Amino acid sequence: MINTNIILNVYKEKSLKSPLSTQLLYGDKFRILKKYGKFLKIKTSYDNYTGYIKNKKFKKNQNSTHKVSILSANLYSKPNKKFKINKKLSFCSYIEVKGKKNDFYNFDKYWIKKKNVLPTKKTNLLFSNIKMFQNIKYKWGGNSFKGIDCSALVQIFYKFNNKFCPRDTKDQVKYFKRNVKLKKIKKNNLIFWKGHVAVSLSKNNLIHAYGPKKKVIIMNTIKTINEIKKKSKLDLKSIKNETN
Repeated sequence: MINTNIILNVYKEKSLKSPLSTQLLYGDKFRILKKYGKFLKIKTSYDNYTGYIKNKKFKKNQNSTHKVSILSANLYSKPNKKFKINKKLSFCSYIEVKGKKNDFYNFDKYWIKKKNVLPTKKTNLLFSNIKMFQNIKYKWGGNSFKGIDCSALVQIFYKFNNKFCPRDTKDQVKYFKRNVKLKKIKKNNLIFWKGHVAVSLSKNNLIHAYGPKKKVIIMNTIKTINEIKKKSKLDLKSIKNETN
């Protein structure tokens, strides 16, 4: 099945009051495991993540041709900037382009600017655009420009680059095998604590979706290690090379 909601919440239990597990973006594929009246138990196709979503109408198939390449892309009812609607697709949402006119692509009932998407096979340097999430609010289970958590911030860039990465930090730290010493840390290395992950921007700075600051923030690496140890009583667990 294909999600055609702009952002669709996936819950840990069969209740809207249940904690958020993750989110499906437009074009994300999933399999229905079981129906429970108003809820569906699903498994996501990208990372085999399970959870519960509201029972709605979904597309059965989509041949995704393009993906959103900016933080959030405006949608239009017609191929003209005057017809912008109050909806946006988040980074790494997938669409099937059915037509084009002027500077716009058509998909489903919407139009989107050509410059805001790339072909699905196109890739960038892994974390080259991660700073675009700076100051986006921290949201447990979030996966979009409206709110994101630390592990999703890492995963979304692997997904955009057609690479696999687990959803949760406990699985990410096991998945990436190559350890790096703190004194040899470099750009794009993954920095892990128990239940938390950051991405190194350089030898001295990192970026992460940081709960205590309630947003995605760039911080000094050593100061962050010391702050997390002091405030959360957590030691640095490991630093991993971003490639296996």
